[in-house]
Order: sequence, then structure tokens, then C-alpha cells
Amino acid sequence: MHFNPYGGMAAEIAARLVNAAPEQDLEQLLVEAGYRPVGSIDARQDAELRRWTRELDVAFSNTTVEVLNALLAETANRPYISTHDGRAPHLHYSQETAPIDERVKAYTAFGLATLFCEDPGRIGRCDREGCEIVFIDTSRNGKRRFCSTRCSTRVHVAQHRSRNH
Repeated sequence: MHFNPYGGMAAEIAARLVNAAPEQDLEQLLVEAGYRPVGSIDARQDAELRRWTRELDVAFSNTTVEVLNALLAETANRPYISTHDGRAPHLHYSQETAPIDERVKAYTAFGLATLFCEDPGRIGRCDREGCEIVFIDTSRNGKRRFCSTRCSTRVHVAQHRSRNH
């Protein structure tokens, strides 16, 4: 499935942040995810992004209008149309000069909200008991239940074994 930039890449970055290990370098994570420009993340911004990640985690567990509206309300957002880098006009949800934590918060909140409005079933958490991985379902049919083939296989093998014993 193809999403617009906010519903797609922004929501994917939200999932990457939630899935990040506590020791993960968030600046590196954002660069590897294709978020530009990143700039340096200072200690305050790092702490705020980690706090924000916990808020995003709640949204993956309880994807409701109320939860997403709370995320949107927490961002310092003033949408505007940008034409940077010779690109066609497109929306930005925070000023390009805003601190990185504010930009990432607005980007991920609007990404999840946009995706939710397009297809709320695309925001998921792995169905395997004990797995906390979150994902954005980009499959054609939108019926993904597991974070990976590995988790899916584990569940299906366990179900098969329980039926045969």
C-alpha cells in the first residue's frame, strides 16, 4: 500500500522510535530512517524524544481518536505549505527551524493521525504473546498480525503442536 509522506514515512519513524532499544542512538535512528535534516540531538532533546516514544507506544496499543488527538495537542504545531529543495508544495507541521524534538513529535503525531484517518487497521502491535514490537502494515490486504515471519511461525507452530497433542 502506498501512503502519503505523513501517513507512511512519519508513521514508520514512530514505529522505529517505539521499537528502539534504550541504548539506541536516536540521531542515528532518524538518519537511517531517512528523516532530514536531523542536526545534533542534545541531552534535553534526547530525554524528550524518549518520553515522547512512551506516548507513541500507548498510541500503538490503544489507537483511538482520543489518544491520537492527545498526541496532536502535545505537539508545537503550526501547519504550513513548504516548497523547500525544489519540491512541489507540501505540508509541514512544524517550523524547519524548530528544535529536532519538536519537529519529530509533530511529524510522528501527524503521521499516525494521517494513517489512522486513511486506514486505522494499519497501525499494529505483534499478536505473539510476549512480543512488544509495533509496526505499520504496508501489506496489500492490510491484514498483518505479526511483526515478522519469525513471530508468525512461532505462533502457528505452537498452535499446530497443541492441536496434535
